[in-house]
Amino acid sequence: MSVDHINTRYIKVDQNNPKADAIAWAGLILRQGGLVAFPTETVYGLGADAANARAVARIFEAKGRPPDNPVIVHVASRSQLSALVASVPREAEILMDAFWPGPLTIILPAGRGVSEAVTAGLATVAVRMPDHPVALALIKAAGVPVAAPSANLSGKLSPTHAGHVLQDLDGRIEAILDGGPTGVGVESTVLDMTAEAPVILRPGGITSEELSACLGKVIIDSDVITGCYDGESPRSPGMKYTHYAPRAPLLLVTGNQQDVALKIRQIACAEKSGGRRVGILTYSDSSDFSAAGEVVVAGCRKKPETVAAGLYTALRCFNELGVDVILAEGLDEKGVGLAVMNRLKKAAGGRIIEV
Repeated sequence: MSVDHINTRYIKVDQNNPKADAIAWAGLILRQGGLVAFPTETVYGLGADAANARAVARIFEAKGRPPDNPVIVHVASRSQLSALVASVPREAEILMDAFWPGPLTIILPAGRGVSEAVTAGLATVAVRMPDHPVALALIKAAGVPVAAPSANLSGKLSPTHAGHVLQDLDGRIEAILDGGPTGVGVESTVLDMTAEAPVILRPGGITSEELSACLGKVIIDSDVITGCYDGESPRSPGMKYTHYAPRAPLLLVTGNQQDVALKIRQIACAEKSGGRRVGILTYSDSSDFSAAGEVVVAGCRKKPETVAAGLYTALRCFNELGVDVILAEGLDEKGVGLAVMNRLKKAAGGRIIEV
């Protein structure tokens, strides 16, 4: 779908002291039906007035996003939920007390006035309160809840820097607010509170362990573990479609660390003998792969939160290096490591070797 060219304004904003005039101007753009990319603590979001169906439709046009993929609505206060959800169960209030503002999206029954463009025709709506001063200031300035998926072309890597947004969406949206790099680095955890028991549909910055400590047992959807989705219509953003793929095919290797290192070297040798340029995604406390290919370090294995923060930037490095294939080292699926592995499995598209 072609998109009319727009003069995209790029504005740097100090996240510790957002300029009132810049935020007010961006809020006006949203109220007038425009699109604004802005930083959150997870990734950059592409925002539109959630109550304006045409503005939300423009998000899908700008991103090339499939229409059956619901979007998250961001709020700056709980009072904004009344226009979005039919009810808020006590368990959801407990989560909001514990994790809002923060990287937790909660799926609740949708209110009557919520646009189908937001819900993708589902009876539920995904809501969250971001933990970022620029995001909160923008939502307050707009005076409306803000629908916002990640600010990238559909199927591409999510943006953790404003420059990433500019690469994908320059000429497609009205404005980009540059508030510096994001902190968490992977998208929010999505928790479905409309089922009999809470279900994690997408792992993120809030871990299953943290949620269980709050609520008791929390179920992890099987698609989270496999990285695949076989349903007809996604129940949550980030389920059905790949958002995390670099240009080159990615092969994920999992298992014992020493066995994984050996397998990666073997595959790299075979690929290089075939004339292909090899990229290797690894960690600062892992094996030395410098002789095997172009090495990019995503973070520290023992500190999976650092891997989450650096994952998308690391994958973008391979785009710049122009490698033909990427060999990615697996991570322990505990804590935030579950979110990292979920993204890597999706990026691999089923190309996974267990050793």
